[in-house]
Amino acid sequence: MATTLGVAAIPAEATTTTTSQTTACPTGWGSLAKTRSAATSESVTNIRTGRHACFDRMVVDVPGAGTSGLGYSVRYVSRLHQDGSGTHIPVGGGAVLEVRVAAPAYDPETGKPTYPVRAGQRLAGVDLKGYRTFRDARFAGSFEGDTQIGLGVRARLPFRVWVATDRVVVDVAHNWTGAR
Repeated sequence: MATTLGVAAIPAEATTTTTSQTTACPTGWGSLAKTRSAATSESVTNIRTGRHACFDRMVVDVPGAGTSGLGYSVRYVSRLHQDGSGTHIPVGGGAVLEVRVAAPAYDPETGKPTYPVRAGQRLAGVDLKGYRTFRDARFAGSFEGDTQIGLGVRARLPFRVWVATDRVVVDVAHNWTGAR
């Protein structure tokens, strides 16, 4: 009878609910630099962000690039310095991710900008109010075919980077544990 009482004391729903809440978010991304060697002459046209239950997301759109030509380098830095000039670009937050996409933010034939923001400015159309992880996002410039972005986050948190057709995606977790 003692065995029956022990089993009855823990309802099945409570165990299932607790398990799904603690394992719902992906884990294991880490905070070390992530790179993919590839490059394209197609141009960056948009940078956008989104909020998800487990992470905040930044997407860099490069129409016409497909997937094979999209390269990137994403890493935490102590300070963001613009390529070419070395100028420090202040980025708010507890930690700064330097996001480099191997695609120009200008038309390679004419030199005309394809992304409408100047170095040091906040990303066009990006409002980070209400985000759990993102704090600031600055355009650092485009130099020799690479586009550089500073992404300020709440703290040094795990992140992943992946490529979808015509875009590079950066997800930064809300925490280290994967709990919501």
